[in-house]
Amino acid sequence: MNRRLALLSALLLCCPALFAQNAAPDAGVAVGVVTTEKPEVAEFQKVDDAWSQAVNARDEYGLELALSPLFVDVAATGDVTTRNQQVAQLINGDDKTVRLEQKVITVRVLGDVAVANGTYTLHHKGKNGPVDEKGVFTQVFQRVHDRWLCVNSQRTEIREDALQAVKAKKKSSADEPFHIPFFTK
Repeated sequence: MNRRLALLSALLLCCPALFAQNAAPDAGVAVGVVTTEKPEVAEFQKVDDAWSQAVNARDEYGLELALSPLFVDVAATGDVTTRNQQVAQLINGDDKTVRLEQKVITVRVLGDVAVANGTYTLHHKGKNGPVDEKGVFTQVFQRVHDRWLCVNSQRTEIREDALQAVKAKKKSSADEPFHIPFFTK
């Protein structure tokens, strides 16, 4: 009798676990699908779009809303500037062709701090004419009063000759893609 009671108890305890594992997913929800567009990426893309629009429109107030008072920027050239210096360059700068585009690729949120990585294109006037500087950025944000403010930004320019070298990889001079000793010439 004790064996039957123990067997019945074990069976009753295991059944809910078996049904829970085999339960059908909700209608319209794909299991195991990874989305490329995370809500964090979209949220920080809006912040970077506001930042870019402020730079492109020479909007001092818009730039101050996107950047923290503690903001530090490290340009691709190595120049280090603060938020106040960025605003002053925006207003007093002699280069009126400055245009900034930023695309957020990844975001890691760590409580009230977030790190965003992405690509940028900065159109500006160079020594020999207009320049389109393309590169990657890392930005650190802090949540302040339910808004994200950029505290630190660092840009790294991607050199054009490095891009062209990757695109123009040498093709093998071999007749066949594989070389098997003793079987091919």
